[in-house]
Amino acid sequence: MAKGTCLLFLGPEIGEKQDAINEIRRNMTRKTGAPPEETSFYAGETALPEILSQLRNGSLFSDSRLVFIKSAEVYKKKEEIESLAAYIRAPQTDTTLILMSENSSLAKGLEGAFTAGTKRIFWELFENRKTEWVEAFFIRAGYRVGEEAVETILEMVENNTDALGRECSRLMLFLDKEKPVTARDVEEWLSHTREESAFSLFSRIARGDLSKSVEILHTLLAAKQPSISVLAGLTWCFRKLRDYLHLSQSGWETELELKKIGLGSSKVRRDYVEAARLFSEADTALSLIAEFEVLLRSSGSALELILWDLLLYRLIRNPDHPREKWMYY
Repeated sequence: MAKGTCLLFLGPEIGEKQDAINEIRRNMTRKTGAPPEETSFYAGETALPEILSQLRNGSLFSDSRLVFIKSAEVYKKKEEIESLAAYIRAPQTDTTLILMSENSSLAKGLEGAFTAGTKRIFWELFENRKTEWVEAFFIRAGYRVGEEAVETILEMVENNTDALGRECSRLMLFLDKEKPVTARDVEEWLSHTREESAFSLFSRIARGDLSKSVEILHTLLAAKQPSISVLAGLTWCFRKLRDYLHLSQSGWETELELKKIGLGSSKVRRDYVEAARLFSEADTALSLIAEFEVLLRSSGSALELILWDLLLYRLIRNPDHPREKWMYY
């Protein structure tokens, strides 16, 4: 029987992380002749003792298992770290466990349980690599794409290869291979074809429009959009807002500097100009979103809509929110 394996995948680059997981999945399938049984947990949503019990029990129906524990940065308590570290040092036979986090590190005792070669950090692509990635994506599909078009894509799409690949594929449905892709094509078709998303939600938050924000949020959840992916998109927008506010408040709001942070397009920039009128800084909103994510994972689906509505209310009606409780009992 195959020896158990534990891996640690950190960092914000979702697309490359998913590519690595797909390769692991293919290797496991080759070795056993059948796909592995897969299970995913979110830290804080399922109790750790229950996760460890399922890991140690093994599988009755498959020769191999691939198990994910996502948002592993939640584990900070001494007893959680010690019990999970103990499993990592002696994993269940025929089971591959992957701990995942968008952070670049975990609690010291937990991260230290992984041996050399079992930890990878998937960093967000540097600007030049993002440009090369988008250009190569279009060239492989038989399109010619201009520099300004690539810049506009990077301004309008969350900068990880998973989101970029999805939106570029959607864009190609409306393009003519006989003509170079222009920035105007990108602005027209990405705006026209994009369904409601974390970015359209941020656009309404930026304008202080609570009723429309709630409407978009409910549309996303009704369409089975995972709350975690919506939160990831909002976090990305507020990080970009932090960069914009820094430029604006320091007097460096030039075209060149705006391009450096991905706001070269006036169409995209409008959301951040509006948001700057509502938010004097972005770190408070980012902290609130992080608190909300932890609470959402621990509360389950029953309170999901209520918690989301509270988050939107606090972001829009009280952007410099005091440290009041989330819920009153």
